[in-house]
Amino acid sequence: MLFDTHAHLNDTAFDEDRQTLMEGLPGKGIGLVMNAGCNLESSRDIVAMAECYPWLYASVGSHPDSADEVNETVIEEYRKLCRHEKVKAIGEIGLDYHYEDIPRETQCKAFRLQMELAREMDLPVIVHEREAHDDGMRIIKEFSGVTGVFHCYSGTAEMAQQLVKLGWYIGFTGVLTFKNARKAVETATVIPLDRIVIETDCPYMAPEPFRGKRNDPGYLYQMAEKLAEIRGISTQEAIAATFENGKRLYRIP
Repeated sequence: MLFDTHAHLNDTAFDEDRQTLMEGLPGKGIGLVMNAGCNLESSRDIVAMAECYPWLYASVGSHPDSADEVNETVIEEYRKLCRHEKVKAIGEIGLDYHYEDIPRETQCKAFRLQMELAREMDLPVIVHEREAHDDGMRIIKEFSGVTGVFHCYSGTAEMAQQLVKLGWYIGFTGVLTFKNARKAVETATVIPLDRIVIETDCPYMAPEPFRGKRNDPGYLYQMAEKLAEIRGISTQEAIAATFENGKRLYRIP
């Protein structure tokens, strides 16, 4: 069975067929899914969704694009949600300097507040980091003992090796299957297999040959096949390894 370690099944892209899709995932070999929050509203929604399916888990947090909502009141709401048995991580949180719609200072403040919450609640974090490598590394090093996954990894192989040494996991999306995915392939080649997880980030990042279409956990098999090719192992070995890695990352029995 496959573990989609990062999805957004609450997204409006699934409004028309969500129930049918969700009910069909086990039949497609999807054993577990981590549904990631992006703001307080979506975090509440996905916790409620997780109650409906035994294989669905939730993370709560504010994406960099929602960093301006993060204050002590919102942190207290996340603290309450973290007490739910299906909440296994804080995320997705982090930094995104690509568009900078939210000032960097605001993003960094929100990132630190949520890293502190993760330390308090003893939960792993899901980090979104885009074009903010230096600040991202600096902030996570401020919170020793807090680890998790850099999802949809976009950094260098060298940076990934540093993260692994610090106890982090690296998440690969459908980008791994793209023809121009040189950095992702290089990273997946050199880091330990037991630190790799695969994810859809659906409805985004659909793998080849579905690039440009709506993504969903049923396409995760393509990422497992590509990882197996890169590592020189069987697809079943890649599936088994990433499934166990995801369970270890999120502390799921």
